[in-house]
Formats: sequence, C-alpha cells, structure tokens
Amino acid sequence: MDSTYKAVMIKPQDNVATALEFIPANVNVTLTCQDKQVTVKVLKDIEFGHKYAVTLIPKGTNIVKYGEVIGRSIEDIQAGDHVHIHNIEGIRGRGDQVGIN
Repeated sequence: MDSTYKAVMIKPQDNVATALEFIPANVNVTLTCQDKQVTVKVLKDIEFGHKYAVTLIPKGTNIVKYGEVIGRSIEDIQAGDHVHIHNIEGIRGRGDQVGIN
C-alpha cells in the first residue's frame, strides 16, 4: 500500500527519516530530499517525531539525522524499522569513542 504519510529527511546522506505524523506499519512512504528519492516500507508503527531507517544500517554504523551523527547502531537495523534507544547508542562526549566513525 502506498501512502501520503509525512516524514522528513533533510540531507541526502541521512540514513533515517523523522515521522511528521503517526505512520502505521506496512505502508510505503516515499521521501524526496534534494535529488534523492527513496521509498521505504515501514515495518512497525512509527509515532510522530520518531525515526525510521531509510536504508539498511549495519551494526556499528553512525546514525545520521539532519546531516549530523546522532549515535551508532548497536544491531543491524532494516530499512523501515524504528530507530530509537533500543537499537542505537549515544556517542557524544564519550572518551572511549574519540576518533571512531
């Protein structure tokens, strides 16, 4: 099922999008960001303001939102899956993470 649900991806290098409204599971959401367009089947319900992966994010990969690194994946995250504290870790201000991308 295709949808017109609203989400935002600010930079083409972002690997997550942010829901601008509740998005139910099992719908396709198409995002356009500059010259990049991506269609993602949302795998789980995504609440307003929450993130979902727009591509496969392998374990240990930086999470990029609005062009900025906001954390790192602690497990493989499938395209369309909810991205939140259960599958990412913060890396800002951590001395053990200096120099790690």
